[in-house]
Amino acid sequence: MSLRSIFDTRKKIHAADTISDFRRQKPASTLTMKKGRGGRGFGGERRDGFHYNRYQVPRQVASSSSNPNPVPAPASSNSATNPQNLVGTCPDMCPAKERAQRERLRDLSMLERVNGDATKTSPSLAVKKFCRTISSADVNVSDIRPLPVLKHTLDYLMKLLDSTNVPFEIVHDFIFDCTRSIRQDLTMQNLVSPEAAQIYQDIVKFHIISHQKLAKCWERPEISSLCHLNVEQLIKCLLSLFDMYQVIGKGKCVSNKEAEFYSLYVLLHLGNNLPKMGETLSLWYRQLAYSVHLAKEVQIAKKILRYAEMGNFKLFFSTVATDLTNLQFGLIEPFLNEVRARAIVQFNQSCYKLQPIPMRHLSELLMVKEEELEQLCKSCSLETSKDETGIRFLPCKQATFCIPKSGMPFNGISANQSI
Repeated sequence: MSLRSIFDTRKKIHAADTISDFRRQKPASTLTMKKGRGGRGFGGERRDGFHYNRYQVPRQVASSSSNPNPVPAPASSNSATNPQNLVGTCPDMCPAKERAQRERLRDLSMLERVNGDATKTSPSLAVKKFCRTISSADVNVSDIRPLPVLKHTLDYLMKLLDSTNVPFEIVHDFIFDCTRSIRQDLTMQNLVSPEAAQIYQDIVKFHIISHQKLAKCWERPEISSLCHLNVEQLIKCLLSLFDMYQVIGKGKCVSNKEAEFYSLYVLLHLGNNLPKMGETLSLWYRQLAYSVHLAKEVQIAKKILRYAEMGNFKLFFSTVATDLTNLQFGLIEPFLNEVRARAIVQFNQSCYKLQPIPMRHLSELLMVKEEELEQLCKSCSLETSKDETGIRFLPCKQATFCIPKSGMPFNGISANQSI
């Protein structure tokens, strides 16, 4: 046997003895933890005998040799040690510490400034901003607003929707951010009650009003992204509201407006370019209570969606004009021209080329003014014609139809058209 092979054999024997000695000397209280990606434990990392999780309070890891009567760690008077028992104490719409910091950094909205001064605000004007990244270990109860203050803040924000001193886009951006902060405070305090559900309902109303007003500025290119983000938060608010209905009511009616808000989720499916809403509508129907299925608002919403998919545009527009609530109509009004575009496509493809469609007949069917319908056709790259008597027609079999990239024009229901 060579010297090199003898040396390798001795190294293996020595390594085996070392491993066996380590296993014999390993104490029973040694902590073990599953390793995830990057060598960290699933759900958190271990530091000094603690499991850390961003959604949970740090807890001592149990072991066989741990003290049966551990001494609890002293709780800070300013921080929240248990998120489930967290109760905010901030009396103002914006914490004093945040107000001072934003005054120093000139981080004040136009609606928060005193006499237009970017370095001065007041408790009656400043509203807490939304913070995207926040740690539960750094939360102070003095920075979180309790439920009555959140209700007062939202009432103040809803009054700002009628402001005419500043452009609506600025008002929308301000309320949009502040309502996200309100939802964040509700979540951090784990508030689930009829009062909290009412706050979510009011936030949904804000998003629908903004959805309607922003759609009227469709010609401006920056409005498209605002509309998309607004509808995205609207969907999130609705889903959170439905979860709250389930927890509070256990299948019973929580609010007399509950069915109306469920119907809004159905009507959202009329839009073509909406954010992804998760599961299909047929699976979502299976989760509804039987009483909600039978509610008038839900039944009407399902009829409207079915009429649009079947191409029964006469029944679609007549039902929209007569049976919808103000909230339902405000939600689908920006989608009406998308439905009209579908109708124009079907008429263009199915009718004879030598028999153009009178624009007056189309305007009565789609419940829109003739001039507005002509504008919609032009925006979809369709040409219209006029005979010697001045009557306008839509020629059929045109191959130039396309959805405008800048968005659809905004046209509601014309009151002059017959139902």
